[in-house]
Amino acid sequence: MNTVFGSPKNNIITVSNSAELKQALANAKPGQEIEIKDGIYIGNFIISGSGTSDRPIILRGSRNVILDGATNQTGYVLYLKANYWIIKGITIKNGLKGLVTENANHNMIDGILVTQIGEEAVHFRKFSSHNIIQNSEISYTGLKTPDYGEGIYIGSAVSNWPKYTNSEPDKCDSNQVLNNKIGPFVSAECIDIKEGTTGGLIKGNTFEAQGITGANSADSWMDVKGNFYRIENNIGNNTLPSVLNDGFQVNCAAAGWGNNNEFMSNICNVNAAGFGISIRLKSSKGEATGNKVYNNNKVVNAAKGITNILITK
Repeated sequence: MNTVFGSPKNNIITVSNSAELKQALANAKPGQEIEIKDGIYIGNFIISGSGTSDRPIILRGSRNVILDGATNQTGYVLYLKANYWIIKGITIKNGLKGLVTENANHNMIDGILVTQIGEEAVHFRKFSSHNIIQNSEISYTGLKTPDYGEGIYIGSAVSNWPKYTNSEPDKCDSNQVLNNKIGPFVSAECIDIKEGTTGGLIKGNTFEAQGITGANSADSWMDVKGNFYRIENNIGNNTLPSVLNDGFQVNCAAAGWGNNNEFMSNICNVNAAGFGISIRLKSSKGEATGNKVYNNNKVVNAAKGITNILITK
């Protein structure tokens, strides 16, 4: 999927204050590059114009570029409603939500920091597909509502489909979460994969359990409710007393979902009472089927063992 991204050859726009940044985002055209000078940019920022596969729009700055929503009680700091953007390097903080995407496809988010957020840090929502978030860091989420303090949230709960997708499944498909550090002090799951989403890749990430609160049943690094996800080469740590029960969980939250996910080559430092990888086979909503846990997963100090299903060789 990376091959869809080209690079603007010219037309670099440099901004140094919030007004200039908002204007640059509002007027962005395919092939442009917006360079943000170091500094604090107060406000909520919206991206609505798209690039193209061969002429993406780049938004870039160092970690010393801070998009600051000014309060973790309300607002999205960065609201992406467009396709073919590359967002690199910046810090996002002090919003109810950090980065939210809606109807946003083929975007790359690379090397950002999201912190000091009232609810979830990054949310791919409302048919946002084929996006990548990589090499990024997330910490201190759920400062207003710990129940909704996920690090990365893919899709929407079935209860929210009437609100966002006219009661259809929120098909946020084929998104990739690669080589990120999520936690500590993420109050809900590091990653929550919702029913209605299909075919994502979760690879090479590091999860830290310190700060998971247990609110709204958050007691694992990851909760998988979608179908056909590949979860591989991740490292989960739980080195301090916490509410963690299992390392990874698969759940059926709606009939037909929570199926055919694969776990391979993960390292699970669980240090808790449950499984390394718990496949919750049946619920009042239906049955999770076709999931595989391979024998190359390493699980440390999970009181119930590696998993509750037959291990795949």
